[in-house]
Amino acid sequence: MKTHEKLTWILFAFVLIALYLFALDLPLLGPDEPRYSQVAREMYERGDWITTTLGGFNWFEKPALLYWLQITFYNLFGVSEFSARLGSALFGLGTTGSLFVLGKVYIAEAGKRDTEVLNTDSKLELRRQNPELPYWLALVAASSIGLIAFSRGASFDIIITFPITAALVSFFIWKLKTSRDKSNFFHPCLISFYFFIGIALIGKGLIGIIFPFAIVIFYYLLSRAFPEKSLVVSFVWGTILSLIVSSVWYLPMYLTNGWAFLNEFFIQHHFQRFSSNKFQHPQPFWFFFVVLPLMTIPWIPFFFTSLWMTLKGIFVRERVGIRGKRDQPALQSQLSTFAFAWMLVPLIFFSLSGSKLPGYILPSLPAACILIGLSVSAFVRKNGRRKFSLQMLAFLTFAVVAFLLQFALPNFAKDDSVKSLVDSANSKGYSIERILNYQTVSHSLEFYGAKRLVRTTDGKQIRFDKTEDLKEFIGSKHWNKVLVLLPTQFEKDFSENDDLVFEPISENRELAIIAVTRK
Repeated sequence: MKTHEKLTWILFAFVLIALYLFALDLPLLGPDEPRYSQVAREMYERGDWITTTLGGFNWFEKPALLYWLQITFYNLFGVSEFSARLGSALFGLGTTGSLFVLGKVYIAEAGKRDTEVLNTDSKLELRRQNPELPYWLALVAASSIGLIAFSRGASFDIIITFPITAALVSFFIWKLKTSRDKSNFFHPCLISFYFFIGIALIGKGLIGIIFPFAIVIFYYLLSRAFPEKSLVVSFVWGTILSLIVSSVWYLPMYLTNGWAFLNEFFIQHHFQRFSSNKFQHPQPFWFFFVVLPLMTIPWIPFFFTSLWMTLKGIFVRERVGIRGKRDQPALQSQLSTFAFAWMLVPLIFFSLSGSKLPGYILPSLPAACILIGLSVSAFVRKNGRRKFSLQMLAFLTFAVVAFLLQFALPNFAKDDSVKSLVDSANSKGYSIERILNYQTVSHSLEFYGAKRLVRTTDGKQIRFDKTEDLKEFIGSKHWNKVLVLLPTQFEKDFSENDDLVFEPISENRELAIIAVTRK
């Protein structure tokens, strides 16, 4: 690689790291970011790394990996939006880095196979590959809009995506090296495979082990091959290793909370979430077949091209003669088949689920990026104009995202979050008053109104729909003054109630916060 080419890739590395760490301090968005960040804050304040709570009540929906990352950065940088999101950003970069490592080993293995080719008339492995493939794999992943978006959120989708990616990359590297060492039953890459499965179990639960195993099995089915003896044996000790790693949290969590944990975590938030619409996220079966391509923006044309070529390759498999061995599938055929199996398993699994959210399909995105990276690297090889054009496409994507983060997202965040409303109330001397919900429930308050919310006996925020009910509740608590969060169109309800005095404090596009006093 020429010096200026190396410098270009180094520049891209600095740009993407800067982008992934840029503007992480924006207000927490949506219902999930504030809740998860508050769960971690309560664990941090208690010095408890095991039991997850929200508002002081048990909160057993998700495992601990995201919270552990947030607690770590709360300790290092203080409780803030930046600290809450930093772990997600690093896991996004880790996903990109994993694909880069995969590309490096893949190219190195292609070079080794070239020295063993028996038939000199056959196409050599390395000559058919772009030596810059590792850089394209990383760049495609890092510039895909799906990875950029979810790496900026304090949520579990990227937290499960990175360890699954690391596990599957470890497996395929082991697979590449198996042709040279079939007798090593405890290969470091196999150990890494099962270790990251254990991490994935702490990342988002049972899919952390279901997906890697299902993907590997599906890969062998598509390859029309039997798994190696060392792999079959490893399923025994490897599964034990994965369970030992994950037991770092699951065991003390069960010993501390017993059946309540098992019931809420596994039965309700695993099986019932999959088999029903209990959590009210219905979508049609084809939903993720639209979402996944959109996540590959700006590489959608290459996504569909690579998908078509992969499907053709699965049925027309090219093989390479190796001295002293049977003909073996060409490396690109192996990698594209593996990536296809990787992409399809989560896609089908979640398409069958009764509950669907866009982030669920994120574990399929790295596989799609592998297919795209193979296609892009072949497209630009030996054509400087194509290479420059696609590098500029990635750079333009980074520039547009940075522009939106700097100038557009802050305005959206102001309306989506209640941070500015609570800050306005605090600045006017209402920093200790209780906060009540009227005609709405704001999950953003979980973080920004922590310890000031009023809850039911099961931990949910209380919502009032009548001013009379709110007035009676204030009286029963003997409170002099409270803050009320409500949709702006309902402020008139308080002006029409002669027993309540209210003071407008602040509002955004949808919500207002007022101070209410009972006469």
